[in-house]
Amino acid sequence: MQTRFTAAQLADPDTRESEKILRACVHCGFCTATCPTYVLLGDELDSPRGRIYLMKEMLEKGGKPTDETVRHVDRCLSCLSCMTTCPSGVHYQHLVDHGRTYIEQNYSRSLPDRFVRGMLSTVLPRPFLSRLSLIGAWFARPLAPVMPPRLSAMLRMAPRALPAPSPVDRPQVFPAAGERRMRVALLTGCVQQVVAPSINEATIRLLTRHGAEVVVARGAGCCGALSHHLGKESPSHRYARANIAAWMREIDGEGLDAIVINASGCGTQVKDYGFMFREDPKWSERAAKVAALTRDVTEVMTTLGLAEPAPFARPVLAYHSACSMQHGQQIRREPVALLQAAGFEVRTVPEGHICCGSAGTYNLLQPEIATRLRDRKVANIERTAADAVATGNIGCINQIASGTGTPVVHTVELLDWATGGPRPQSLAWSAPDDATAPEHPSAPPPAPGQSDLNPRFSGGANPSAA
Repeated sequence: MQTRFTAAQLADPDTRESEKILRACVHCGFCTATCPTYVLLGDELDSPRGRIYLMKEMLEKGGKPTDETVRHVDRCLSCLSCMTTCPSGVHYQHLVDHGRTYIEQNYSRSLPDRFVRGMLSTVLPRPFLSRLSLIGAWFARPLAPVMPPRLSAMLRMAPRALPAPSPVDRPQVFPAAGERRMRVALLTGCVQQVVAPSINEATIRLLTRHGAEVVVARGAGCCGALSHHLGKESPSHRYARANIAAWMREIDGEGLDAIVINASGCGTQVKDYGFMFREDPKWSERAAKVAALTRDVTEVMTTLGLAEPAPFARPVLAYHSACSMQHGQQIRREPVALLQAAGFEVRTVPEGHICCGSAGTYNLLQPEIATRLRDRKVANIERTAADAVATGNIGCINQIASGTGTPVVHTVELLDWATGGPRPQSLAWSAPDDATAPEHPSAPPPAPGQSDLNPRFSGGANPSAA
């Protein structure tokens, strides 16, 4: 694609990078076939190719973006399916991130829009504020039918009950069971630890059971993705710097073999820290080191190898590969291989490359499109006739579960269950009475002063939490 940036514009490193991305595009249109919004809406401007044209014009002209440009860029899910499809290697992720930042800095949104986006960026990355807001949303749920679409979507997505905060999310070290084979830091995240603390608990049980010492580093928190995808560069970089500093203290201290992420959306963001800080002389080297050490939990478990699974009946699974997993991180084989090694039958979801509509805050900001994508995803999942859905991203779990009665479970909870942990609470499925799961010999005892992080099977028809 031909570009017409001035020398002054190209002095900006973000514009310079975007120009390289734009020049790589050959207008082929392969991306349109796999773009969820184009498949759904049939509008060229709601395809990657159309958005690339709009962002090129916006960045070249400078000044205030047009309403049309903002509308179509806002509708992009950042699912990155186009990057998997593109034969020319167009790095759409970095282009749309730059486009969103430019819009945030140069476009004046309506007051309600600014309020909602500002609230999401302020509240969601902070677990305490998230908890308070979700409690408030529970009381306001009866008003959802008369609320504006975005506020109504927020109320509908709020869980009906919140679990208590988990002690595992505090800064501490969990020793490996037996010989230590690896030392890793775990990102406990923000929203996930509020709505589903069982995921971090299962991750720690699974890793320590397989010989990994797990560190929850002081000062680490939100990965910054939620603010980043809203175009809010300053807070997203602030969260990233806090994580980099926290993990570098561990790297420079006892050392780390990996930084483990159990939410694939966060993993895509943290693996991009090196690019985010490439022009920052103070942070670039440290950011690149952190990004290079970052692994999804399934990548780490593939390295460690899965222990012999416990012999009990299992539900049939439909595996939903989150966009941030298959497109953002290009991880496809590991989760399915691990689930199969754990004794599960895993079925492929038709149209697996199409987003479920979660996409960070997308289902709150674009509820109509998100709901249509969710319903499409649920219909495809139900075609598999599986007993439960496995996935590796908290946003997908909440989004899909809001449209189906089929249990949606994090992959790590299933791996933990199969190798000695408790049955995931979201599983309504019950094993037959003759499928007793014995106590697993590799399950370590609970940490002193903590809840039972490694509960043993107590016998009976099903494994259960202590």
